Amino acid sequence: KEKIRASKERILRSCEVGHWLGSEDRVRIVFHCGFYGGAGGDRELAFQNIKSAILEMMEEIKKKKWNVELCPELMGKKNVFGSIGEISQLVDETGCGFCIDFAHVLARYGKHEFDLLEKKFLQKKWHCHFSGIEYGEKGEKKHKKTEIEEWKVVLSGIPKSKEVVIINESPDPVGDAVLGVKVFGGKLGG
Repeated sequence: KEKIRASKERILRSCEVGHWLGSEDRVRIVFHCGFYGGAGGDRELAFQNIKSAILEMMEEIKKKKWNVELCPELMGKKNVFGSIGEISQLVDETGCGFCIDFAHVLARYGKHEFDLLEKKFLQKKWHCHFSGIEYGEKGEKKHKKTEIEEWKVVLSGIPKSKEVVIINESPDPVGDAVLGVKVFGGKLGG
C-alpha cells in the first residue's frame, strides 16, 4: 500500500509539473502501471487496482484543473501489467490516454502488431515511444541504438490515419531521432 501511495504521489507531482510547463495540447504523463505480483499474480485484481488508482488520480487532476493526460504505457516484459488488451481496456473504462511503445510491443509479442494496435486504439492522436531493444526470453532486456531497418519497419507500419508523436528512448535519443527523421524523409532509402 505504501508503494502504491508513493507511486501515485510521484505521478501526481509529474502532472503538476507538466501543467506548469504548459502547452495548448494536454501534456501527456507517461508511466508504467506495475507488476502483477502486487495482486498476488491475479491479473484481473491487478487491472481493478490500477483502474481504481487511475480514476482517483484523474479526479485529483480534474479538481486541480491541470491540463494533463495520464498515459499508461504498453510494456515489454510479460510479467508486467501493460499488454495491448490491458491498456486499451484501461483507456475504454477510465478515459485516460495511452502510450504505445513499439519496442515493448515487439518484445512482448515477438512482432509489431500494427493491425491489433489500430483496432484497439481508435483515437486519432497516438503518443508513442520507440528505440532499439535487446530482447531475451522474458521480453525486453535493455534499450540500444535504433537500427535503420528498425526505423523503416516502424515508420512504414504506423497507420497513415493517425497523428503520431514518437519519443525516442535509445541511449542516443538525439542521434536516433535524427536517423528516424532521415528514414521518414526518404534520405536513407526509406
